[in-house]
Amino acid sequence: MACEAVTSLEAWGGEKMHIAMLSGEYPPRWGGMGSTVFHLSGALAKMGHKITVITRSEAKARKDPSLIPKQDGVTVRMVKWAKIPMAFTRSYGRHALKELLTLHKRDPIDAVHVHAPMISWTPKQFSQVRAEIGNVTTSLHGSWLGERDGMVRAAKYGESATWKNPNDLAILLTAKHYAKYERAAVCGSTVCVPNSEATKRDFESRYNPPENWRVEVVRWGVDVEMFRPQNHDDEDSQIAHEKMRNRYGQPDEAALSGGAETNTPLLLAVGRLAGRKGFRTLLRAMPRILANNSGAHLVIVGRGHMRKTLLKQAKKLGIQNAVTIESGMPFEDLAQLFRSADLCVYPSLYEGQGLIPLEAMASGTPCATVNDGPLPEMVDESVGALFEVGSPVSLANEVNNLLANYEKRAIFAEAGRKRVVSEYTYDLNATKYANFYAE
Repeated sequence: MACEAVTSLEAWGGEKMHIAMLSGEYPPRWGGMGSTVFHLSGALAKMGHKITVITRSEAKARKDPSLIPKQDGVTVRMVKWAKIPMAFTRSYGRHALKELLTLHKRDPIDAVHVHAPMISWTPKQFSQVRAEIGNVTTSLHGSWLGERDGMVRAAKYGESATWKNPNDLAILLTAKHYAKYERAAVCGSTVCVPNSEATKRDFESRYNPPENWRVEVVRWGVDVEMFRPQNHDDEDSQIAHEKMRNRYGQPDEAALSGGAETNTPLLLAVGRLAGRKGFRTLLRAMPRILANNSGAHLVIVGRGHMRKTLLKQAKKLGIQNAVTIESGMPFEDLAQLFRSADLCVYPSLYEGQGLIPLEAMASGTPCATVNDGPLPEMVDESVGALFEVGSPVSLANEVNNLLANYEKRAIFAEAGRKRVVSEYTYDLNATKYANFYAE
């Protein structure tokens, strides 16, 4: 199987390398970028490579280093950064560069991997790294201009409360300025690696890359061991499922036993509680969903400034008893929730890639998401459903259709898991990036 390709240095056939990974997020900052960098570093280390992660300082982790998860072959170095919205990318970039060059003198680095856009380097800084070290691979997780446009779109669909969040407001006001650093990455990297075809098109249209631009699309994988289907034949697994289902709504016997024919379906939505994630559109769709599925319950998991806004909206719509918003939960609990849910809904208005649908599919849970951006690259009508971006009616119709068709959901669950295992794993990511580093 494709997911089994290359899990050792011998299988890869290349030389052991020292790779410097520069990322604005790394655990205990478990954002989308932090998660991918953590897993990619671990997969590369298993291949025999030595990884040094240079990331932003985190106060609690400095006092208690045990908060940084340990991986054999991976060393984490934290540097200073100014806690100013958007400006932190320049501050972190300067300190990370200094740390990188100092490290290179003591322990030579073979390749540098930069994770944009949370680090801002000038053309001069990219040139310095290439001259003194060599290969610079830059992952394009999305663009600041794309984030800005996502906020504008969110306002259009009645989602946004940008002025309430300093970080979102800073992106809205300064994205054009910071885009010049993304342009520097496009021109100054040995190879750029967007995480979707949509992100590649975004950078091509906005940043006028040079004719000899070296660009390769690699979509991030997910942890297929943590995100796995429910095993109802295992007693401990079944007990965990029943415990999770009993937390939300009034589950019937079918729901507790894992039966797809339940009349009390559990819907799951995960993501930062910000305008561009589309959660207000999802809440507007809930009355139509409940009209067809009166026993349904929606769980939204995420941190952010919109929690009170969403709870107030749910109350205004008269659906407060059918909606729960969790500010966060342990990873094992979240993974269990993915397994126990009947359907995942992802109404995001902008993503570089979007990992939530893959985590749902890996868990054997079909996903309904928007027919926009990178999402249709991962989810299509053979594994889930697509609805019109920003449309509560379209969203409700697709969710109701999936909930009404038990057999189709079972087929989607199996097909989705198979797709993730064969196409979206960190072992595959590590293999491709190791080849970029060695060029």
